[in-house]
Amino acid sequence: MAPHWRAGAAVLAALGLTLTACGGAKVGEDGAGGSAAGSGECGTFDLAVNPWVGYEANAAVIAYVAEKELGCDVKRKNLKEEIAWQGFGTGEVDAVVENWAHDDLKKKYITDQKTAVDAGPTGNEGLIGWYVPPWLAEEHPDILDWRNLDTYADRFRTSESGGKGQLLDGDPSFVTNDEALVNNLELDYKVVYAGSETALIQAFRKAEKDREWMIGYFYEPQWFMSEVPLKKVKLPAYEEGCDADPQKIACDYPVYELDKIVSAKFAESGSPAYDLVKNFHWTNEDQNIVAKYIAVDRMTPEAAAEKWVGANRAKVDAWIG
Repeated sequence: MAPHWRAGAAVLAALGLTLTACGGAKVGEDGAGGSAAGSGECGTFDLAVNPWVGYEANAAVIAYVAEKELGCDVKRKNLKEEIAWQGFGTGEVDAVVENWAHDDLKKKYITDQKTAVDAGPTGNEGLIGWYVPPWLAEEHPDILDWRNLDTYADRFRTSESGGKGQLLDGDPSFVTNDEALVNNLELDYKVVYAGSETALIQAFRKAEKDREWMIGYFYEPQWFMSEVPLKKVKLPAYEEGCDADPQKIACDYPVYELDKIVSAKFAESGSPAYDLVKNFHWTNEDQNIVAKYIAVDRMTPEAAAEKWVGANRAKVDAWIG
C-alpha cells in the first residue's frame, strides 16, 4: 500500500513521544512495552498495524499464529508509519510487518539511533504508480504513455483540481512522489488526496462502472486488481539514484522488496514472536487472498487469518520451526 509518505506523518501532540496515530492510538499512551510481560513464554507482543489492507493481512496472520500457537499476548496498535517507528525506541512497538522502502526511516532508526533492526523480506514485491480504469486504457491506449497525459488534462478536471487535471492519491501518509513528478514533468495536473485506501478504491470502482475519466495513484499487491484490473501509465524509467532528491524526482517508482522492521530490544529478547516475524515469508497472491477476505468478504482479520492458516499449514510450520 501500499503502501507510505517519504517524509512521514508524525504529529507531536505533547513533549516527548506522545504522538497522535491512526485510529486514535498513541505511542506513549500506555505503560506496557515490548515483550517483557504477558501470557506464556512469549509474553506481550506489540504489533503495529499500518492503515492499508495489505498490511492488515500480514498483521492478521502473524497475530493469529502468535496467539494461537505461541501463546503470545498480542497488542495490535493502529499507527501510521513513522509514528510506529518512533515506538521502537520507547519499547511500545515490537514490529512493523510491511515496510515500503523508507530509506530515511531506516537511516534514522536503524543506523543512527540503533533502536530498530531489519528482520528480512516479507516475500512481497511492491509496485507503485499511476493507473487508469480499464475502459479508459482500451478506448484511449495512448494515455498509458505519460507524454500524452496533457492532451487529456481537461477531461480529468474536477472541482478540487483548480482548472488542472486531477491526479487522485490516497492517504496523505502513503509513500508518494506524485507532487514532485507532476511539477518536474511539467504536467497540467494537480494531486488531490482521496484520504484513504478505501476512498481511492471506491473512486476507481465507480470510474470503471460509470466510464468516468480518472487517473490516480495505486499499488500492488492489492486484492482490488482482481476485481478491476487497472492499467499502469508508463512514466520515465526508474534508474538507480533518480529519486535521491525528493524535490527533483522525474522518474517512475522502483520495484520495492517489502520487508519487516523490529525493535532492537525485541530482536534480542528471545521471544518466539521475534522468530515468527523473522521467518514470516509469503507471496503477493497469499496476501491478496487474505486482504480480499477482509475487504470484500467482510471477515474479521482473525477469521481471515484462521481460514488462510488452515489452508497453508506447511508455510506456517516453516515459520514457527
